[in-house]
Amino acid sequence: MGDFAGKTIFITGASRGIGAATAREFADSGANVVLVARSAAAINDLAADIGPSALAIACDISRYADVDAAIRTAVAKFGSLDVVINNAGVIEPISALVTSDPEAWGQAIDINLKGVYYGIRAAMPIMKAAGGGTILTISSGAAHNALEGWSHYCASKAGAAMLTSSVHLEAAGAGIRAMGLSPGTVATKMQREIKASGINPVSLMEWEDHIPPEWVAKAMMWMCTADADEFLGQEIALREEAIRSRIGLTA
Repeated sequence: MGDFAGKTIFITGASRGIGAATAREFADSGANVVLVARSAAAINDLAADIGPSALAIACDISRYADVDAAIRTAVAKFGSLDVVINNAGVIEPISALVTSDPEAWGQAIDINLKGVYYGIRAAMPIMKAAGGGTILTISSGAAHNALEGWSHYCASKAGAAMLTSSVHLEAAGAGIRAMGLSPGTVATKMQREIKASGINPVSLMEWEDHIPPEWVAKAMMWMCTADADEFLGQEIALREEAIRSRIGLTA
């Protein structure tokens, strides 16, 4: 799907689910992968399993200083920053607006929206100096459609979608490729949390209704290639059969 040998891929939320599957996919294609998450133990274990092409960095993406330091560490280790994947995100606490906890609501914004901004802000100067790079952000259908109990998630994903558009507007001329991926529902821990909430139609879905995280990983790898350039500045919906077919994913 592309030559990633020697490329450096920076992945947030890399301790499990989509992030871990993406790290393995890129590593298998010869890339250096930088695993970023709050859980040091989980990413250290994953890095040990992948081998010397993986670097684990414990990081709180809701703090800009942490994200900036992690990106600089990645560049110092591997010599470049070719792809940033803003994957880290939270769905909890699921709650009606009227009973929502302001502190917890704000923390979700710090992770899902400000964390994406921090990754973009730290990466852009490095990518501009290098002549380009790719910034991918995991989005959601919730960015464009309100869902009961998900005000924090919908608002943060909508904001992150606008960040993708902003990067494209401001930096496409500098060789920076920006896209979002709306994967649909994925078989990860987040879906178990949604199921347990019992709120809105997504919680009624069965486990077998969700796609595997490996499909998302393959989609992001494809998005790093020129074949996806027609979608620059936009969000790609992995629910669309035409997109799945183009990537080579089958049910």
